[in-house]
Amino acid sequence: MKRALVLFYFLVFYAITQLLWWGYLLVSYEPERKGMIIGEGIFFFLIFIWGAMRLKKLFTREHKQQQQQQNFLLSVTHELKSPMASVKLYIQTILKRDLDREQQKVFLSNSLKDIERLDDLVENVLLTTKLENRSFNFPKENFNLTELVDNVVDRLQKNACSSQIIKADLEGGVVIHADKFAITNVVTNLIENAIKYSPPCATVEVKLMEVEGNRIIFSVADHGPGVADDEKKNIFSKFYRIGNESTRKTKGTGLGLYIVKTVLQKHNASIKVKDNTPSGSIFEVTFESYAG
Repeated sequence: MKRALVLFYFLVFYAITQLLWWGYLLVSYEPERKGMIIGEGIFFFLIFIWGAMRLKKLFTREHKQQQQQQNFLLSVTHELKSPMASVKLYIQTILKRDLDREQQKVFLSNSLKDIERLDDLVENVLLTTKLENRSFNFPKENFNLTELVDNVVDRLQKNACSSQIIKADLEGGVVIHADKFAITNVVTNLIENAIKYSPPCATVEVKLMEVEGNRIIFSVADHGPGVADDEKKNIFSKFYRIGNESTRKTKGTGLGLYIVKTVLQKHNASIKVKDNTPSGSIFEVTFESYAG
């Protein structure tokens, strides 16, 4: 990247010096047209500088996207290998050792958690592929959103902590017209993110309610480090992850919030990030029109 930028700046410097030199020669050759030559030279110079700045911006963006994609591949590789190695170890232990029924249940339960983690990752990648296809349309149906959120909360609660970590306040009988698979992915990603960035066994608050104006509000609040104001506009970009890649400790692929934002846009819904009190973030989803 540094070598490419050095070459770019050298070429820009060379082009500018050539422009000034040829301008000087033209003025010397035709001094009576000095005003016109200088005017056209300044106009060309401004266009050239604008084009060079645009080219540098595009180049920098392309390089950043390549880095993010490389980080994504590394993250996916880690996310796949870690649970697979864990499941393999549990199964080998069950086969090689004479464990009692209770120990086997614990090992199998932990293996199931890792398999569910793999399943979530595969669903994210699959849904991202579908979202990249502009002709893809979500197959929508009426379903009970309350039951869906409750099921996701129950599954993630078991995987998160032995004590109560997810506090759910769900209005009963909330029905929505949407793609059930996609909305399940949205709910899962938001709650998993809240758990991931929260202190161990901290409370994550999940709320679902109907409000006036034919709207549904779904929110997830955590008490983690929160999202800085300058990061809030970037966190829904594909492959984007908060912090430095070399020092980051949290797991993830950078697809979750991108999927959330894109799926909601295709369901006439919106999402916004607010600061929680005293710390953390609130991700609030609003379905503007939900009846089928």
